[in-house]
Amino acid sequence: MSYESPQTDAIFKALSDPTRRGIFERLCREGEQTVVALTRHAGISQPAVSKHLAALKLAGLVTDRPDGRQTHYSAQPAALGPLRDWTVEMTAFWRGRFDKLDNLLNRMDQ
Repeated sequence: MSYESPQTDAIFKALSDPTRRGIFERLCREGEQTVVALTRHAGISQPAVSKHLAALKLAGLVTDRPDGRQTHYSAQPAALGPLRDWTVEMTAFWRGRFDKLDNLLNRMDQ
């Protein structure tokens, strides 16, 4: 099975940045937050936080909810499905490879 798709690529790209991962993790742990609240803990400017949120939103990892002059962001952990599926597949692949290597080494020892 191949996981090459624009959506999967967007998820990997979004989470490849440590600041975006931190923002996503914070939203997962603490729930919905505004850009102002996220900026307080991010250690970067509000425009930079907004840019990171745009990348997370493009990947489907966050949603936004406008409320007057503020926008509230929420994590969408279910969007990690393709990443989870890829990890499961790669784990099985490498487990099979290591089992074959183990069998080969055992045969060589005999």
